[in-house]
Amino acid sequence: MISIERAELLQAAGLLWAPRSGDRFALRQPGLAGEVFTISEMTIEPHTYPTGTVLGFNGTTEWALDSVTQDDALWLPREDQLRELLGGTFRSLARALDGSYLVVAELPGQPERSFAATDAADAYADAVLALVSAARV
Repeated sequence: MISIERAELLQAAGLLWAPRSGDRFALRQPGLAGEVFTISEMTIEPHTYPTGTVLGFNGTTEWALDSVTQDDALWLPREDQLRELLGGTFRSLARALDGSYLVVAELPGQPERSFAATDAADAYADAVLALVSAARV
């Protein structure tokens, strides 16, 4: 799972999230720091309204929460979702001799670049961050 810090960087860079079953997210509420929630039709469902998306908690262990706005949630994309976001720019994932992971991507108009992190998901997140940032220029 990507770090909260990288998820915040992706969100700040403009990465959009359309909540769907299986997505993980964290909430920016003091008593819930470190908690990770997963969207599931059985427990947490996204409800889209003209005013925005609300993540509804359906009477499970999250008894203190009825719903939260999507703006209060921080998406924690999985490795497969990050790889999908890279699309045709993704070239490879490899493990370096020091145990870190290297994601190689070719961003539009740039030569191939390597993104290294101790966790594969974070390496993917760094590559997606570079892609999103390049698209905003």
